[in-house]
Amino acid sequence: MTNLRALILAGGSGTRLWPMSREEMPKQFLSVCGNAGTLLQQTARRLIRLTDPENLRVIASGKWRPLVSHQLSLIGLDGDFVIEEPEARNTAPAIALGLVKLIGDGASGDDLVMVCPSDHIIADESAFEAAVALASEAASEGNLVTFGIKPTSPETGFGYIKTEKCAWKWLAVDSFVEKPDCETASRYIQSGDYWWNGGIFCFRVSDMVQAYRDHFPEGAHIFDSAPGDEARWFADTPKESIDYAVMERARNIACVPLDAGWSDVGSWDAVYENSPKDGLRNAASGNVSLHGGADNLIIGGERLICGIDLDSMIVVDTPDALFVSPRGSSQKLRGVVSELSKTHRDEVSESPTSARPWGTYSVLSKGDRHKIKRIVVSPGRRLSLQYHMHRSEHWVVVKGTAKVTIFEQGGESDAREKFVHEGESVFVPKGYLHRLENSGKIPLEIIEVQIGEYVGEDDIERVADDFRRG
Repeated sequence: MTNLRALILAGGSGTRLWPMSREEMPKQFLSVCGNAGTLLQQTARRLIRLTDPENLRVIASGKWRPLVSHQLSLIGLDGDFVIEEPEARNTAPAIALGLVKLIGDGASGDDLVMVCPSDHIIADESAFEAAVALASEAASEGNLVTFGIKPTSPETGFGYIKTEKCAWKWLAVDSFVEKPDCETASRYIQSGDYWWNGGIFCFRVSDMVQAYRDHFPEGAHIFDSAPGDEARWFADTPKESIDYAVMERARNIACVPLDAGWSDVGSWDAVYENSPKDGLRNAASGNVSLHGGADNLIIGGERLICGIDLDSMIVVDTPDALFVSPRGSSQKLRGVVSELSKTHRDEVSESPTSARPWGTYSVLSKGDRHKIKRIVVSPGRRLSLQYHMHRSEHWVVVKGTAKVTIFEQGGESDAREKFVHEGESVFVPKGYLHRLENSGKIPLEIIEVQIGEYVGEDDIERVADDFRRG
């Protein structure tokens, strides 16, 4: 569809899939339920089957820009796809900001827009595409379209959409219903008139802009902002969901049913339900050896997990934390993580692997006076020109060739520049201005050993940076 634009909402920072998801690595950036890529990558692939890649945008905090760009580049999407949220203000301000940016990029009032969360699974791509085709037809008639997910159980964690039949091929929306109790949810499903609200929408640009002006005027002022001034207007927009701000108030709402194997992957139990399983209904991945037992979700990392006669268990292993729970109890994880965060545990916030604009790094070991990292620099990228006040660094090249520049202490002249090959190393003294670059054609991999009285990530003084970081 040449006139279809797509907005992916990737601002979440939840920890419902801890210890894999962290404050530094929300679940949209994880690969779960098989080997189809991260949830963000799956969402992007799903949408570029419907429209040209240049029509795709991802709304996310600026801190996620490197990670979004890195993950999209791995599926062949190179370019600047990120619309930065100045701060988290819920979906109504985020979608308004996305519309402003699309209009600035040349979208017309008649162009259609799909809005999709970045952290959902849709198993049946063909059914999804058919639903989008019907939604596009409904939106072209002036409707704001919400996709109603066919319920499979009386879930109490979702909002519901009550519908009624109309003269069109889609459904009319009677009302949006808040999360019900189990008994009420069971009645909803038995009636056949209720659908889960999955937060997926389709509409014409002009219709949604007008809906903001009619029903959410306190947020519509962003459409009158001057180019480059959206951040100030965004900050003045109330924190509201698109459902409450617009969809529950507008009259031109249509619902297109979606029966496509949808899941919001909101718990490890949901991951189990959506993962491929063996003959004993075990969903195992990574370095795992199971002997007897059934109905388990076991996710291993580098070290071996060996299980004997396990039944209906969840085991998730990461380099710095191990989660074990009976299946059916993973919904309690949010409260556990909340308790851990009160004690300022690094395992809640910091991710073992972090993305940067130039590549990635993983922390292999750390102590009071040392930290060991595995650093991967993408071809043609370089780190900032920087120095450290409290640590020295020793780099050993494992793969590729590093271009290393080191200046004399306290100066920006008399640079020593050298190429460091596989198996070779270089030492960067404390306080020396330096830069690491990969000018080759393959990823550069190095092991970095930091030694000093302080080895925190904030001990970086940048003098120059290709990515305009402070």
